[in-house]
Amino acid sequence: MPVITAQEAPVFDVGGNTITGLASPNRGAREVAAWRIRFEPDNPSPVHELTREETFVVLSGAVTARFADHEETASSGGALIVPAGVEFSLVAADGPAEAVCVMPVGGQAITAEATFTPPWAE
Repeated sequence: MPVITAQEAPVFDVGGNTITGLASPNRGAREVAAWRIRFEPDNPSPVHELTREETFVVLSGAVTARFADHEETASSGGALIVPAGVEFSLVAADGPAEAVCVMPVGGQAITAEATFTPPWAE
């Protein structure tokens, strides 16, 4: 049974937000990828969609998912569930926030530039 410590987990800077890779195929997971995200205030993620459903469990602060026609916000202790095929971005509008994200292995991100597996989910 693999154990990923905070010290061993790979860390990625994504436009000023920090992603820490936890579970993924490269780290022993076969079914689910998981990572921790630290959102800096008012620093939205790029607009993207996913090929698989993605769930964000908010650990601290509040995270807002911005969709084309509305927004949804989850605060500490809550969760955001984003369906596949829906364009969105994420932001912590009221201060820093942290969340754990979970997505099935094999899920990919789709941006205007490319379709790819995020490196923290590989």
